[in-house]
Amino acid sequence: MATMEIEREESTTDDDVSPIEQVRMIVSNEDNPNLPVWTFRMWFLGLGSVILLSFLNTFFIYRTEPLTVTMISIQVATLPIGRFMAKVLPKRKFRIGKKELSLNPGPFNMKEHVLISIFANAGAAFGNGSAYALSIVDIIRAFYGRKITFLASWLLVLTTQVLGYGWAGIMRNYVVEPAQMWWPATLVQVSLFRALHEKEMRRMSKEKFFLIALLCSFAWYVVPGYLFTTLSAISWICWIFPHSVTAHQIGSGQNGLGLGSFSLDWTAVAAFLGNPLVTPFFAIANIIVGYILLMYVMMPVAYWGLNIYNAKNFPIYSSKLFTSHGQEYNVTAIVNDRFEIDMQAYQKQGLVNMSAFFAISYGIGFAAIASSLSHVAIFNGRAIYQQFRFSRTAKEDIHTRLMKNYKSIPGWWFHVSLLVSFVLGLVLCIFMNDQVQLPWWGLIFAAGLALTFTLPISIITATTNQSPGLNIISEYLMGVILPGKPIANVCFKTYGYMSMSQAVSFLSDFKLGHYMKIPPRSMFIVQIVGTLVAGTVDVGVGWWLLGSIKHICNKDLLPPGSPWTCPGDQVFFDASVIWGLVGPKRIFGSLGLYSKLNWFFLIGLLGPLIIWLLQKAFPKQHWISLIHLPVLLGATANMPPASSVNFNSWIIVGTIFNYFIFKYRKKWWERYNYVLAAALDAGLAFMTVLLYFSVNLEEKSLVWWGGQGEHCELATCPTAKGIVGDVSCPVF
Repeated sequence: MATMEIEREESTTDDDVSPIEQVRMIVSNEDNPNLPVWTFRMWFLGLGSVILLSFLNTFFIYRTEPLTVTMISIQVATLPIGRFMAKVLPKRKFRIGKKELSLNPGPFNMKEHVLISIFANAGAAFGNGSAYALSIVDIIRAFYGRKITFLASWLLVLTTQVLGYGWAGIMRNYVVEPAQMWWPATLVQVSLFRALHEKEMRRMSKEKFFLIALLCSFAWYVVPGYLFTTLSAISWICWIFPHSVTAHQIGSGQNGLGLGSFSLDWTAVAAFLGNPLVTPFFAIANIIVGYILLMYVMMPVAYWGLNIYNAKNFPIYSSKLFTSHGQEYNVTAIVNDRFEIDMQAYQKQGLVNMSAFFAISYGIGFAAIASSLSHVAIFNGRAIYQQFRFSRTAKEDIHTRLMKNYKSIPGWWFHVSLLVSFVLGLVLCIFMNDQVQLPWWGLIFAAGLALTFTLPISIITATTNQSPGLNIISEYLMGVILPGKPIANVCFKTYGYMSMSQAVSFLSDFKLGHYMKIPPRSMFIVQIVGTLVAGTVDVGVGWWLLGSIKHICNKDLLPPGSPWTCPGDQVFFDASVIWGLVGPKRIFGSLGLYSKLNWFFLIGLLGPLIIWLLQKAFPKQHWISLIHLPVLLGATANMPPASSVNFNSWIIVGTIFNYFIFKYRKKWWERYNYVLAAALDAGLAFMTVLLYFSVNLEEKSLVWWGGQGEHCELATCPTAKGIVGDVSCPVF
């Protein structure tokens, strides 16, 4: 009998449900194809959401403390509004042509809610805040002092955003329909939608649990966010040894190795690696290994042991650029009036130097992007090939079969969007080249780069919830091919990196629609319209701020305490100088100090092959198959800007929920894990907005010991004798 039950269960799993356990737990196997989705409520709330989020996120991105209002905030906020509209809107039907329509076709349903949230996601630039290309406009006008027209700015933003639709259309058969491509992050949204819409008779329903967790997250964030900010980075080693530079370098969670450092602030936990509750444990385990190797093996040896690249002349953990004497490099002093490198000024300051950590992190970034290609080719190549050959006859899971009830998106829709955006990009590069510097062949090269990497990056994201970026490799390539032109470099990076990133985001939304059984054509139209509206609002708000706020982004000329310092654009500007103005040849090539880091490309390329050979040599060692080199390398490539306290806290929370609770309290995990993940993010978002408008705008702060950071001031000091990095550092 037991054997028969097991066989029946396996048969059911194979034929009727998803092969992925987490998907079976979260996603419903039922669908009502008669629910209305193309409603007035959806369009009204969707367009309102995308306009509001685009405005807010672009407005905040220029400020010293940038804020991103996410899709989850809109999910929660629009539910009561949608239900209110369902009660008050007239139900009278009217005809347009042959179709009978109504402003109020019935109760506000889950599918309408999903489409509204997809609209909102475009307004949040798919989690990036505002359109990535807007930073190009910002540095041209605010940092370089050049002119760019509104039309060129608008074309630049929209073409970089929409170009990804073409890549998404080409790849959707390989990373959306297959059940093995399960996109862990989408399960948070599925769980939240079901919690908000499905009524349960249990004492602790998902909806009730979500509201309680949201209120707790909302109430708690006022403590680390305003009252007791030291809780954002608890680095107790610094407290025990307040006068030791070495102790601060080891213990600081923000500017050091972060040994024992942790955070009680959800923003620090989820800031750079995403929500840890939604990342599968095998990916967390890879990140743990990569993080330990970097922070607690490589860095101590490189800094205190080998002193590579004169590491002790600089802080142990810093993303700044330095002269050989340990002073901060004045990058603006080497830019001439033609926006090219001033060789005389450059030779006067000398070669660009980096901290050992920053240099190693670049090397790891090189290895991560190379390993993404070889890993997918070795471990997923056959499956991709088979999917390509048998896409029409391959075995389908329950969700793919249910989606057959809806008309699929014609391939030519994607092809037209790709062609139009690409042609407009060529128009920009050919007829407005004096503003963007990027030659027409650079756009073609960037498009080819994005197309090459979209599939491997999508597969990695769909299975691990980690998404390596193309920013480093795209900057490097154009810096070598076309040095001395900083705007061309950032345009190439944006077309190469951002169009791929947009494609991955679109595919993730398609998978959400796949799980929620949203008509595919409705998904496509909402994404296109939302992206066009969001991009237009982004450019409009940015244009208004750049023209109305005097000395915006120029911290030296702004009044004291002015919030318009543009921290993200400052990093973007520095990257344009490093990769475009100075160029990789003078940093990572024969004219620079860091040419040996190029070997990391070969290491990353060969790494997955070595792991594959080990699997073949030791087939009984199943743990070898869990080694995922792109994740192992790609996660730590986020450092900086991520710091050790972010990684420590993220690893702890992720391990607790996705290993211990998943293993020993699976029923609880099944019901509440993703609901909790959504509630923590939503509560944080609402309190962040409230704090911003209530105290941050008025520049009100509490001055006491608990509001003065992590108390690891000496972590930024160099330790070489004779080097004084700051007045707070002791003279050695």
